[in-house]
Amino acid sequence: MDPRRVLLFRTVARAGSLSAAARDLGTTQSAVSQQLRQLEREAGGPLLVRTARGTSLTEAGTALLARADAVHSALHQAEEELGALADLRAGTVRLAAFPSAAATLVPPAVRALHADHAGVQVTLVETEPPEAWSAVLAGEVDVALVFAYDGPPVDDGSLAWVPLHVEPMHLVLPATGRVPARIGTGWLAEQGWVAGCERCRQHLLDRCRTAGFEPRLLHESDDYVVVQNLVAHGLGVTVLPDLALRAFRHPEVVVRRSRAFGERHVGMVHRPGAEGVPAIRALMERVQAVARS
Repeated sequence: MDPRRVLLFRTVARAGSLSAAARDLGTTQSAVSQQLRQLEREAGGPLLVRTARGTSLTEAGTALLARADAVHSALHQAEEELGALADLRAGTVRLAAFPSAAATLVPPAVRALHADHAGVQVTLVETEPPEAWSAVLAGEVDVALVFAYDGPPVDDGSLAWVPLHVEPMHLVLPATGRVPARIGTGWLAEQGWVAGCERCRQHLLDRCRTAGFEPRLLHESDDYVVVQNLVAHGLGVTVLPDLALRAFRHPEVVVRRSRAFGERHVGMVHRPGAEGVPAIRALMERVQAVARS
């Protein structure tokens, strides 16, 4: 059965006559009568009995009216839910972010979103860019904060890229060690290094080799708190991006900007068109505002 005819039938049944239903629907009585006849053919029998005082329901009509009321209620509920989503009175955004962005950009952005739209919920999963990118492609998250070194991520057209900022890289050195005023590659080559996992350290290795030396890797950690504690205790030197140092800055390390180690491009990725979803757009706008501040 055509659901539009079922809802028309409900209007007739609740109005008590074809003429009253026609007025409620803004159409003619003959049009209503024609649609009812078609519905009765689909139903396999009469649903209404026409009387001088209006209409009364047959047994089949009574059964169908209960279903029609349920359809009307479900559609009304759907309208309310969609209206809530459109007005940002409800909604959920699934967000992925790499650790230093999760510690610095995400909390104030989500707080600002909740202050304006308390009904919108944000769920966060912390993950590195390759996994975050895959999660967006798989539909597991809506937006991901990601980064790439020395330029935006390679664009294959599968996801939309929203740039946030370009952050410098810094040498992180022990405050208690003998650090020369001018740091050259010779001094760096003599130091022990704290580096990330095999995948995460590749940019560091490439930059060191470009500078003409092979770093002597002593310790491995992707945790910027652990890394800085190792450096603070004189167990090596390292390179960290600006966001990692904003998230945590050990009081016993020295930080020096180093153009030799490039820069990191930070941004958001999402499926094309996702920015049209009100809750997703609202979160992205607040992340952009935090990144600009």
